[in-house]
Amino acid sequence: MELAVEPAEMLQARKLFNGSVAVLVKWKDFPDCDKHMLFYASEKYPLEDSYSKYITEHGGSTNAFTATEHTNYYFDVNADCFEEALDRFAQFFIKPLMSADATTREIKAVDSVYLQHNCVQLQRHLSLESHPYHKFSTGNWDTLEVRPKAKGLDTRHELIKFYEENYSANLMHLVVYAKENLDKIQGLVEENFKDIKNTDHSCSRFSGQPCTSEHLQILVKVVPIKEGHRLRIVWPVTPELLHYKEGPCGYLGHLIGHEGEGSLFYILKTLGWATSLSAGEGEWSLEFSFFKVAIDLTDAGQEHMQDIIGLLFKYIGLLRQSGVCKWIFDELAAICETKFHYQDKIRPIDYAVDITTNMQIYPPKDWLVGSSLPSNFSPSIIQTVLDELSSSNVRAADRTNCDGERRRREDGQIRNRVRLTKIGAVCRDMVLRRSDLRRTTALG
Repeated sequence: MELAVEPAEMLQARKLFNGSVAVLVKWKDFPDCDKHMLFYASEKYPLEDSYSKYITEHGGSTNAFTATEHTNYYFDVNADCFEEALDRFAQFFIKPLMSADATTREIKAVDSVYLQHNCVQLQRHLSLESHPYHKFSTGNWDTLEVRPKAKGLDTRHELIKFYEENYSANLMHLVVYAKENLDKIQGLVEENFKDIKNTDHSCSRFSGQPCTSEHLQILVKVVPIKEGHRLRIVWPVTPELLHYKEGPCGYLGHLIGHEGEGSLFYILKTLGWATSLSAGEGEWSLEFSFFKVAIDLTDAGQEHMQDIIGLLFKYIGLLRQSGVCKWIFDELAAICETKFHYQDKIRPIDYAVDITTNMQIYPPKDWLVGSSLPSNFSPSIIQTVLDELSSSNVRAADRTNCDGERRRREDGQIRNRVRLTKIGAVCRDMVLRRSDLRRTTALG
């Protein structure tokens, strides 16, 4: 396990009165049910939810989230209760208790989250079945309870097995943010976390993009619960993590997402077709990533969706014609440096979470900076990603609902049924095949 702490003199200068901790665990698969199971109880503190109760009663908060390649656990608490809170926290990674009752409750909780957010799974479904990205990232009652039982599997046993295989000290990163001096913090960490097992497991790597030609040049139509129109255009690209000093996705996102006169958004807004536009790297990992352009459309914009796609490709074509410009990179680098040095002070708990994530993917000298400061101008690297933003390497999602607000006023039971029907009624429409994409690029 690697440890990072902020120097005590910096903490005292900030007059902090609470402590924050974040621990990151890398793993081999894409589960979500396991993370909150650890919060229920441990062998040393067997009373269920006593950890969460202790944290909240002493002015703190606690949570966890699962990203593409890791799970992050974190808490903050009043300074005078920090030592006991740290001990309670550490016990989850030493000897957690995952009871059968707690497992059932957590599966139900995961299922409710799935019902709210299962549109996310759609993008994963449209990828190579052999790639981990394709897997069900959250799970639901069917995949975590019904199907395992049909196969004679016990979900709790599988969760424990997963924990034993992945929660190894060599796969973990820890950040402690507290007001005590470094020697005391280090002593607390060594004492509380020394019993975490090190099974010397390694993380699997899956090289290559999860999308092939079969999963590209398609338009997916989604009818969401929320009223409105949103167009999402996505390209699989080279991960910026491989070139974070050059920042190719940041450079292109800066230009495509620009809102000034002459920009793509300026044209769409002038035409009355869009109310917002964002561009940049979306989902990412060490092995693959996606560059995303998201546009909130007006009713008129929805009627001109293909025209908007055509204007987007026209704008990308102009970027290719003009070439990669050093003055633009220097301007962006200066903006990033200003933002970094004059950013608002973030909460200690958020700072701890950010640093644990950075520890996973960057060398130690960049743990505090991450990818915030592009500094190496490389036209070839930027051009490589720009070339990947092509009409043969794209897919789009059209999320439209004009009458969702009226339907959501109905009672809860009907609302849930409508939601399931709506989200499940996804039409994978082959509108944007090669001929159509070539035709749209001539528009505008």
